[in-house]
Amino acid sequence: MRILVSGGAGYIGSVTSAALLDAGYDVVIFDNLRQGHRQAVPAAATFVLGDLNNIAEIRSAFEAHGPFDGILNFASHTLVGESMQHPEYYLRDSVVAGINLLTVAAEHGVKAFILSSTANLFDDPAKMPIDENERIVPGSPYGEMKAWMERALYWYERVHGIHYGALRYFNACGCTPTIGEHHDPETHLIPLVLQVALGQRESIAIFGDDYPTPDGSCVRDYVHVSDLASAHILTLQALLNGGASRRYNLGNGGGFSVKEVIQAVRNVTGHAIPAVVAPRRAGDPATLVASSETIRRDLGWEPRYATIESIIESAWAWHQQHPHGYSE
Repeated sequence: MRILVSGGAGYIGSVTSAALLDAGYDVVIFDNLRQGHRQAVPAAATFVLGDLNNIAEIRSAFEAHGPFDGILNFASHTLVGESMQHPEYYLRDSVVAGINLLTVAAEHGVKAFILSSTANLFDDPAKMPIDENERIVPGSPYGEMKAWMERALYWYERVHGIHYGALRYFNACGCTPTIGEHHDPETHLIPLVLQVALGQRESIAIFGDDYPTPDGSCVRDYVHVSDLASAHILTLQALLNGGASRRYNLGNGGGFSVKEVIQAVRNVTGHAIPAVVAPRRAGDPATLVASSETIRRDLGWEPRYATIESIIESAWAWHQQHPHGYSE
């Protein structure tokens, strides 16, 4: 089967593309390389340089490389902080891009579509861990954009019969032996702490140490990027086999504090990792932890990287080999 992966040169998209190839799928990656990296594209995948905001380029890709049995859409602006400064990138550009892709998918009769969604749908959860029945209250224009795209999927299913999966990630992290995490600017905790171990920054900031958590720092659910890739493939297989549309929250189901992550990096790397307490950031909830019981029950998904140390070990191995990411 042939799968189109939009945003497949990005962090999660490239790892998932490699996993799809390993599972025997034919993969076509469509990416504008504004945030992705050409070096991250698996050699066995077909790469198409294009922009989802240009619907003619999408149609051209379908005509040249289709038909496609399914689509995995990772492409969008992805920075919560940026969305608070430039909501137009998210509420206009990323939404238009996603609707363009859905429109062409409908024109070509694609019946399986998976959206890379987000835990930022749940800014103020009523209970913890967070399951799929939690009320959607987006925490930023980024989260709002993903909520809009989930609603668009609902209507494209009703009107065009496109069955979909919406996978809400918590904190994606870790690396594979060949594909790593490289953002510019970098905002994720684990690669930032590893930059301290690499001598690229003097210390790591802890934004608030007086939260109502066991050690006072924020708690987040960290899930390895390879485990996210396996969730995509299981969901895709279910859709291609005639399964109903579904929404899944993806996380390890536990949660680790900022201080625990920093200590784990110290343990793995052997570096001291100086930490500096900084003021709280506006909008940071004390705890965000997923309940992934639904996908475990439905599809038998089970994260292979259950400990924060195993996740950090995979990231440290890649960053030691690529201290400047894909820039070298």
